[in-house]
Amino acid sequence: MTYDQRDSAAQPDANQVAGRPAGPAALPDESPAPPDESPAAGKRRGSWRQLMVIVLAAIILMLLVKAFVVQVYRIPSASMEDTLLTGDRVLVNKLAYHFRGIDRGDIVVFSGRGSWGSITGTPDPALPGNPFLRFMDGALADAGIRSTQTYYIKRVIGLPGDRVACCTSGMMTVNGIPLHERSYLFPGASPSQLTFSVTVPPGRLWVMGDNRAISDDSRGHMTIAPENGTVPENQVVGRAFLIIWPPSQLGDLPIPPAFQQAAMHPEAAGAALLGVPLLGVPLLGVPLLAAAGLRARGRRRGCAGARR
Repeated sequence: MTYDQRDSAAQPDANQVAGRPAGPAALPDESPAPPDESPAAGKRRGSWRQLMVIVLAAIILMLLVKAFVVQVYRIPSASMEDTLLTGDRVLVNKLAYHFRGIDRGDIVVFSGRGSWGSITGTPDPALPGNPFLRFMDGALADAGIRSTQTYYIKRVIGLPGDRVACCTSGMMTVNGIPLHERSYLFPGASPSQLTFSVTVPPGRLWVMGDNRAISDDSRGHMTIAPENGTVPENQVVGRAFLIIWPPSQLGDLPIPPAFQQAAMHPEAAGAALLGVPLLGVPLLGVPLLAAAGLRARGRRRGCAGARR
């Protein structure tokens, strides 16, 4: 055997030399090599990932804003005319009552849970006690995936402890103080065709629509809902403060002058006369400021009419 023949002869398997069973013969790797990804393809894939992250973040941010900050509601009926017309869109501030109490004259959106129930007369189920579940419940309802409650929009007339009555004098009264409601009532509407006198229970509100002749409000629920048709304060979603659609209706929704009477705020008048400290500084100069004709900015703005 020549040198070339010996070199080309098959060599024994190392396992056989060592006395071990022969292993499988090594086969060449015939799988095709992955093609190199072009820079353009990699850039496109990265752009799609970034776009999906942006879209997801936008959806989460929108749900958080709608759940906790501000939300648009559509007016479904004529019960608040002429202040709000059917089809109007209003912005509702959900943070307002975390910083101040509900005021008489506020237009509020509230849930029918625990008070008026749904339009079928079946009470809406209670809100979950867990904050996360409550958020998810609201988020699903906002997205239109699931809705288990009915929302209403009305004007607050009486606060807890108020005596609301109508209409022995031809006017609505709160704690015996007449309300001059012409600035926001539907033209020609009477304050109420139903005579009543109710003391608002603690933690609840007496609410009415501005179009009193057709508004299904606290008056209509006096005999069929708990606590004389009042609604729980803790079911108020927020305060409607701005009409954003249609453009012809664009405008804010301030508290009407009827609710700014000094007689309806005796505690504020007493504080001004006695010089009650504000942020630790005695208001000794309040009478002088009043004499000079200076007013709080919020009070001046509140005197603007609700009618547009």
